[in-house]
Amino acid sequence: MQLKRYKKDFSHSYSFGIFPTLELLTHRPDKVLRVVAHSKGEVSEGIEEIRSKCGVLGVPFEVNDKLVDRLAHKGNVYVFAVFGKYDMALQVGANHLLLVNPSDMGNLGTIIRTMLGFGVRDLALLRPATDLFNPHVVRASMGAVFALNARYFDDLEAYQSEMTSSRQLYPFMLDARSELREVAFASPFTLVFGPEGPGLPKSYREVGESVLIPQDTLIESLNLAVAVGIALYEATRHTVAKR
Repeated sequence: MQLKRYKKDFSHSYSFGIFPTLELLTHRPDKVLRVVAHSKGEVSEGIEEIRSKCGVLGVPFEVNDKLVDRLAHKGNVYVFAVFGKYDMALQVGANHLLLVNPSDMGNLGTIIRTMLGFGVRDLALLRPATDLFNPHVVRASMGAVFALNARYFDDLEAYQSEMTSSRQLYPFMLDARSELREVAFASPFTLVFGPEGPGLPKSYREVGESVLIPQDTLIESLNLAVAVGIALYEATRHTVAKR
């Protein structure tokens, strides 16, 4: 396989950096096609651990400075893995996060890592949405994407029809009916967030129990990743505290 700079229509993608590559080898070892390292990083304990894992798993490992320099987006990347893209299914009885038309790769990566921190491992994305396997998303998530269940849906109706009618939806909006501190989250729940900037359409106010995160009027709205983090904390604080 001749490796080129990533494009969305590829059947493979890349994990750039030590930690994302270790997470890939840990959670999706069967998807790893090859690992490539730079000679400058060979003395690194992290790369040595990657080399060792590759040996155990039977994953090809090579040192190729030119290939790393050509494909890496930053000069301080000394290792990456090539992995085959894969399909996932959501757990019907689990708590979900649903993102409507997310477009910022950095935000998506941060959200994915935050989800795992609060014990939520299922992510639904409504199209159009950014590419989950884009290397920028993978690196922003620090490889957390590989421990996640995620699936794209064409619209909310498609998601609801597959995830059963008993699931409680909580759309987060600036004109919501309930404030976050007043909401008693019932599992299995789905926290719903709109795209950066416009947020959710007004029609979502009639879907489930709409929720407002109170904020000072000095700002128009919270950053999406920040808002998701606040919501995840509040929705899971009783269950996470028991772990």
